[in-house]
Amino acid sequence: MYFHFTWKASIICISLSLYVAHFQFTVAYEECICQDKSLCRAIKVGPRQEVYGFSTQTENWKHWDWEKLTTVSLFGKWDRELLCHAHSKNVRLTLKIDCPVSKLPNENYRKELILNATKQAKDLYADGVNIDIEQVIKKGSKEEVALTLFAKELTEAFHSEIPGSQVTVDVAWSPHCIDLRCYDYKGLAEVTDFLIVMSYDERSQIHGPCVAGPNSAFGTTFSGIDEYIALGIEPKKLVLGLPWYGYNYPCTAFEDNVCKLKKVPFRGVSCSDAAGRQYCYSVITSSFLPLAIGGRQYDKESFSPFFNYKDSDGTMHQFWYDDVVSLKKKYSHGINDLGLRGLAFWNIDCLNYTNTAEAKKETKEMWDAVSVH
Repeated sequence: MYFHFTWKASIICISLSLYVAHFQFTVAYEECICQDKSLCRAIKVGPRQEVYGFSTQTENWKHWDWEKLTTVSLFGKWDRELLCHAHSKNVRLTLKIDCPVSKLPNENYRKELILNATKQAKDLYADGVNIDIEQVIKKGSKEEVALTLFAKELTEAFHSEIPGSQVTVDVAWSPHCIDLRCYDYKGLAEVTDFLIVMSYDERSQIHGPCVAGPNSAFGTTFSGIDEYIALGIEPKKLVLGLPWYGYNYPCTAFEDNVCKLKKVPFRGVSCSDAAGRQYCYSVITSSFLPLAIGGRQYDKESFSPFFNYKDSDGTMHQFWYDDVVSLKKKYSHGINDLGLRGLAFWNIDCLNYTNTAEAKKETKEMWDAVSVH
């Protein structure tokens, strides 16, 4: 979930003096609007199997499968009616926080940021916060130490001020300095409730041939999970984050089902998935899959669907994405074989929630595939 997600809002902590800049929400509510006032209390449940959805467009919430969800992290606008409904379903609703890592070594900055974060969460009756900091941090730097300290202090403050609240951190698909994010991953797991491993954008840095490939390959995904566990992080501290979107790659050359890409550098590597463009699952199936030459194909090595098509200019494209088949396989391995804490998906609004029969069928199939049992 870094900057070349063109359809994801991202707000940064700008300065200590700007209270509202610490979050993506700009209004604090002081009165509970829920008919049942108890629904404004934070959800208090012990550790449970998580089904964690990120949301960018909260107007869809009435159509989500609330029987599956345990936590929703809002990256879009805050909705008080949504809060009442989520709490009635025993589902947590959390905020998102991001800030310049260069400021985190400043103790006063951290203190004010945490003070404002807890106040904002209490004013909105939120159940916690998701730390989504995906910036470059050098190994052994003061920023690396400060990020872990910030996560520790933030978690302690939330747990004290809002009993039952949850603090989570989004991390790359592997702990080995992906995109130059050299964080203290074991330390972050120890001081927060759990890590959400973003097992997607696995071609943000393409070190081999500059060609199109899977966004969330089965082998790559679980080699990354294994690496986190090898650090000494308990599986129950890891939630497997998977994509409900894919990449459309225009090919500079196409031969034997291989799509060569224009070189677009990213963080020190000359080729990246920024050569493509991201689309939600519902857009892929409705607008692009019908154009597929030879239909949907399935890469047996990565367990990933893909297809090829030509645009109106005659340019060949290759589309890599995830569907019910590929996601189900990863859901099952993560939960049943590895015993992970749960599942997450970016993002919950990437399905078609309209009332057409086709959309309802496709959306139901995607939700039905989600299982932590």
